[in-house]
Amino acid sequence: MPHYGDYQNLIYGAGLQGVVPRVPVDFATLEARATAAMPPQVLTYVQGGCGDEHTQRRNADAFHHWGMVPRMMVDARQRDLSIELFGCKLPSPLFMAPIGVTGICTQDGHGDLAAARASAMTGVPLCASTLSNDSLEDVKKACGDTPAFFQLYTPKDRDTAASLIGRAEAAGYAALVVTLDTWVTGWRPRDLNVANFPQLRGHVLSNYFVDPAFRKLLKQPPNENPAAAIATWGATFGKVLTWDDMVWLKAATKMPIVLKGICHPDDARRAVDAGADAIYCSNHGGRQANGGIAAIDMLPDVVAAAGSTPVLFDSGIRSGTDMVKALALGARAVGVGRPYSYGLALDGDAGCAHVLKCMLAEADLLMAVNGYPTVATVREAGAIRV
Repeated sequence: MPHYGDYQNLIYGAGLQGVVPRVPVDFATLEARATAAMPPQVLTYVQGGCGDEHTQRRNADAFHHWGMVPRMMVDARQRDLSIELFGCKLPSPLFMAPIGVTGICTQDGHGDLAAARASAMTGVPLCASTLSNDSLEDVKKACGDTPAFFQLYTPKDRDTAASLIGRAEAAGYAALVVTLDTWVTGWRPRDLNVANFPQLRGHVLSNYFVDPAFRKLLKQPPNENPAAAIATWGATFGKVLTWDDMVWLKAATKMPIVLKGICHPDDARRAVDAGADAIYCSNHGGRQANGGIAAIDMLPDVVAAAGSTPVLFDSGIRSGTDMVKALALGARAVGVGRPYSYGLALDGDAGCAHVLKCMLAEADLLMAVNGYPTVATVREAGAIRV
């Protein structure tokens, strides 16, 4: 059977014909290339974190103090990275985490569709952001047969929130991922120093501007008075959610509900008690709050508190090795963010797919060498703090 690790054979084989990868295979070179290629106003938003970005750096650095012990004389010639999630059989635990400016990461302004096409090409699910340059319906169609999740920034206006949820369910998204930590934007010096917030310039607001409930809040269509539409979006964005809102959320959809931003075990337990179908352990990559603990260090306690409820994870994932470590610490599925946005910037859907394939290849080969033929054996092995 083919394995993700076979991707390296394709690269080496192409090299015999003088062909090298258009997009780098490692994060450091990928980031350097993307930094040189991306427009400054997009780059600051993608790369920037909160405050002095200590938590953002710590998210990535913390993976280095978790290690795995290889097991020898294990037949790992056949590997199976597949998982079950939300009633779907997925070929791997990797998914694309929601990024609010995916749409402007490609030169044509349709990065959301490019990411969706990369999802269809690789079988890696996309968690589509509410903030998009293309409608959630068009993004879902571009995902093809690969399942997709819809991430919700809950609007203050209940009708608009219900409309977005209903549209996502009708479009066929497999889960609703509700972000909890972004009812207000954290202090982001990189964006503030250039006085640039893409949404206030009208970017990535298509899901609102085509939404019938949101348009009822406007006196004129968005194309006739963009400034008023943007101002209405700003006034509507960001409902403060409390545990009491779970009753309404559960009633609003048949989709599984995932609560994103859970980092404390007590919150994980309360989420399960409130009916959450999955927990999403994430500190927003360090973009929303500084001074925190690395997300990977909080993951084991969240997993323990969640019990049988699946835990998704992101924040600091830069490689296939990081992905395997997160699985070893109990994550059911692992989200990658910045790396795939860099792939989009460098080569559109093909660049994004290449980044995903590289991460999966690295994870697959690590499992092979370490004697972990399945995701279950990775979890059984665990990871040790070093």
